[in-house]
Amino acid sequence: MTASMFFSAAAILPLLASATADEGEGEHGGDAGNANGLIELMSPANRAELQLALATAARQAGVVNIRLFTQRGMYMRRILERVGIEGLEETIRDTTDEDSAARLGELRARLIEEVRDQVDRQLLLYTANAWPQLREEILRKTPLSSVEARDFKFMQGLVRKLAKRLVALHSRKRKVARRGQLDVRATIRRNIEYDGLLFDTVWKRKKIERPKVVAVCDVSGSVATAARFLLMFLYSVTEVMPKVRAFAFSNQLAEVTALFETSSLEDAVAEVLHKYGCGSTDYGAALADLETMVLDDIDHRTTVIILGDARSNYGDPGVRHLRKIHERARRVLWLNPEPRAFWNTGDSEMRKLSSACDRVDVCRSIQDLERLVGELMRTAV
Repeated sequence: MTASMFFSAAAILPLLASATADEGEGEHGGDAGNANGLIELMSPANRAELQLALATAARQAGVVNIRLFTQRGMYMRRILERVGIEGLEETIRDTTDEDSAARLGELRARLIEEVRDQVDRQLLLYTANAWPQLREEILRKTPLSSVEARDFKFMQGLVRKLAKRLVALHSRKRKVARRGQLDVRATIRRNIEYDGLLFDTVWKRKKIERPKVVAVCDVSGSVATAARFLLMFLYSVTEVMPKVRAFAFSNQLAEVTALFETSSLEDAVAEVLHKYGCGSTDYGAALADLETMVLDDIDHRTTVIILGDARSNYGDPGVRHLRKIHERARRVLWLNPEPRAFWNTGDSEMRKLSSACDRVDVCRSIQDLERLVGELMRTAV
């Protein structure tokens, strides 16, 4: 996550002032003032002040008493009220300039995500001593950006458990699919000696082309946790989906498949993040490297999965390289760990990159990863 994902107060306040200049103080003048203060607070320069304000509002809202995931919405509303979201919403309704209103609407969505993360962190603190079943349920739904290192071991066990369940489900389906349809003529011929009684059935065998998966993970910054658990999921289901090639990058791309074939999952993931997680993110260079390294091996069986926030520090996002890969692959999926409200803001190139994808999805939690991997495994049967 980069500082550019937040609106600059210097950029949006003049728009807001222009849009509301003719309205004066009026009935909602105080709310407008509160909204201006909130916008100032969410500028990159005031990041520390924003976190302090949210922490204070959370304490006043009694978020330390949260015990259930179902209480999440209630505490979020309490915190949002205390930081002044009603004033911001009033300003959005009163703003006559469409561009200003749209940008303020995105700012509101970002504020909600910040508050959601604040509540999730408190929920995780409580689950540290909660029943394992409750802790599992909460961690499955918690944004990966909110998961702290102390929870990784528990999360790794959860990933293995969910992966084992998916393997069991899709292994049964594969056995049924491979058996195919009843071969009526062959069955009759084989049972002639039994006077027409069908003691021995013959099935038409179906040749199943196993899919190939190319997983490309941005392992920089806040994206690293999502990459950690996507790789763990993919390499935990190789019984059903064996052909997985993995790549990691922050700027230059490197294939890390061999690491997962020779090391434990935990060691391989740690090595990948340590070795390739530093550096300034460069999607243009990474996708150019990917084209060079895999294009000749991509065919109609290949699913390419890219996990990243699409933030390329205002550099070339590499759309032309991704488009060449898309032309050959069965499909290209892009998983973005940021909320949709953050896409296409600042240095995000999600709109451009999505033009070379078959599907783009938010992927923020273990539950999202479980759904994605389950869908991939359905194509393997």
